[in-house]
Amino acid sequence: MNICIVAGARPNFVKVAPIMAAIDKAHAQGRDVACRLVYAGIDADSTLEQSLFDDLQMRRPDVFLGVDCVSLNELTGRVMGEFEKYLENNPTDVVIVVDDLASTMAAAIVTKKQGIRLAHLVAGTRSFDINMPKEINRLVIDGLSDLLFTAGEGASNTVTREGVQRSQIYQVGNILMDTLRANYARFRRPKLMDELQLEEKGYIVFTLNRKKLINDRENLRLMLKALLEAADGTPVVAPLRGVARKTVEDLLASINLPLENIHLVEPMGYLEFGYLTAHAKGIVTDSGNVAEEATFNGVPCITLNSYTEHIETVRTGSNVLVGEDPQCLRETVADMVAGQWKKCSIPDRWDGRSAERIVQILLS
Repeated sequence: MNICIVAGARPNFVKVAPIMAAIDKAHAQGRDVACRLVYAGIDADSTLEQSLFDDLQMRRPDVFLGVDCVSLNELTGRVMGEFEKYLENNPTDVVIVVDDLASTMAAAIVTKKQGIRLAHLVAGTRSFDINMPKEINRLVIDGLSDLLFTAGEGASNTVTREGVQRSQIYQVGNILMDTLRANYARFRRPKLMDELQLEEKGYIVFTLNRKKLINDRENLRLMLKALLEAADGTPVVAPLRGVARKTVEDLLASINLPLENIHLVEPMGYLEFGYLTAHAKGIVTDSGNVAEEATFNGVPCITLNSYTEHIETVRTGSNVLVGEDPQCLRETVADMVAGQWKKCSIPDRWDGRSAERIVQILLS
């Protein structure tokens, strides 16, 4: 069996790594299976530093489609054209696409037009906001897929309600936990913890990436103020990059508060960031992936959004949604600092064995 895995952006590789490892293991055991990793972007993509692949213990993509543009519609068209050429020249039995990017949707459409089986990793996630481009991508990809690999019961129920046959849905668990579990013993304590004199369970990690949050500067200023006031002297470590970092720097300058307890630091590799978040007192983030890992680690987490793609992090795990409400953030951070948090556990099948299940399903 020839499997093609398509990745469209850096976060996809964290989810792809365990599947590639499971396929390699099956091949070493004599199973007739092989995979090729295709990246929609360019080889020179600055986000794909070699340390990422070293940290994840995986090889770089076998093929780069070379698409590099800002317009989502142009990107979709170009990925379709390039991926079609790839499939015409490389015998493929199954294509696995990841998440909900425009490039993911493009690869899914071409796969089905070529009459090849399509599997969607992390299927069934929904915001229920049709104005979000990614929501349209999710609906299209799940509608086309032959195999839908979901992380939990919520996602499985969603695609069932949308008319997908139960025989196509496989609740395999959260693939991120495979990567986390496989690398936990390899996590590296960041040097900055010593430089900033941070004690384990004595600091809050803050991450920010969502454009809607960043662009509403006045509300973000109020949220930063609420975070720092409620932290009450607890150090806040913020690994930020690009526009997010520049915006936060500008807004902090306008907040009439002591700033010695917030530390803007450079983004970290997977192993160092994993250590930082796993040993934090709590996390404030707008990242679903960070919230999912916090649930696995049992670390209190506040998500700056009104919804989550994986409701299990809220129902079972350590995650609390506060939307974009500064006052709600203030109250929840105060609870976090005081150690007053809900009881939480790991959701069903978030056990680090999702990749094994996926490969077994493909081979059967």
